[in-house]
Amino acid sequence: MEKQIITLAQALIQRKSISPNDEGCQQLIAERLQAVGFKLEWLPFGDTLNLWATHGEGEPCLAFAGHTDVVPEGDESQWTYPPFSAEIVDDVLYGRGAADMKGSLAAMVIACETFVKNNPNHQGKIALLITSDEEAAAKDGTVKVVETLMQRQEPIHYCVVGEPSSTKQLGDVVKNGRRGSITANLYIKGIQGHVAYPYLAENPVHTALPFLSELTAYQWDNGNEFFPPTSLQIANIKAGTGSNNVIPGELYVQFNLRYCTEVNDEIIKAKVAEMLQKHGLKHRIEWNLSGKPFLAGNGKLVQATIQAVENVTQITPKLDTGGGTSDGRFIALMGAEVVEFGPINQTIHKVNECVNVNDLGKCGEVYYQIAEKLL
Repeated sequence: MEKQIITLAQALIQRKSISPNDEGCQQLIAERLQAVGFKLEWLPFGDTLNLWATHGEGEPCLAFAGHTDVVPEGDESQWTYPPFSAEIVDDVLYGRGAADMKGSLAAMVIACETFVKNNPNHQGKIALLITSDEEAAAKDGTVKVVETLMQRQEPIHYCVVGEPSSTKQLGDVVKNGRRGSITANLYIKGIQGHVAYPYLAENPVHTALPFLSELTAYQWDNGNEFFPPTSLQIANIKAGTGSNNVIPGELYVQFNLRYCTEVNDEIIKAKVAEMLQKHGLKHRIEWNLSGKPFLAGNGKLVQATIQAVENVTQITPKLDTGGGTSDGRFIALMGAEVVEFGPINQTIHKVNECVNVNDLGKCGEVYYQIAEKLL
């Protein structure tokens, strides 16, 4: 499988599919899958192309999920090899998307293709859910496909997301959940005035300081067996006109919480509202929930993934829920058991993004064995 995986990975990397553009990546994949009997369903929404490809019927449904879009390459002159040339040097494949996640996407495609060739009458359904809107807005991609499947009561029972989960060596980490993410845009009102006449104004920076002190010191929870404690970080803060003699009339504060399953978004909103009221701040607040936490625990998919990783890499992976968000947060809403497994993540979104070609071959073997164990 490794040679086929590398060839497909190179072909995908050579397409400059800056999010949400697909640039023909999904068509290339679709032609391969259709040739081995997959049913193809195109689900475009807005400027995003989505592909839902299935083989077989009934239950369980094992889906492999990935994205063809990549982040911009940045200053191309900083790259040792052109970011869309997909060059291989000393068994390392270079290019934007090599690790995140065209390499593992190619491995999933070839693993599924090989599985149905070897097991044409497998039980249940094997599927691929592919989007071009994961790195940017994530509004018209996987979330819309999930909504479509739920509306017609077409379940996904198990899902492997090909995000680069490994840290130092392939297989050392399997993600069996992710924290939730919620952002607040808070506007605290004051009264603008001259700094020499503070009694004629109200400085929202000054009035907000006790609240901000309490907000940043508050202990939301202690985490649990699978998650670290909920964390809050102020991301942006702004006030004033730029002049040194004007008391600002408004303070803008943006903060984000990465939260575990010990709390939920409603608890977070209520507690912040309570703090704001306690400190008597005139304000308005806008909340943006990026994703709720999900956890696969030690379910059947988790165990199948651990066994497959052990068989292929001779490493027992650590289960982890750290990092940012992924499209797994949308698929988990279906009640699916979701894990993330993929190559080493040390170069993702960086100049000279790369992946070891042998690791991609092993990823394909892991995906194949997961399908064997569950179908």
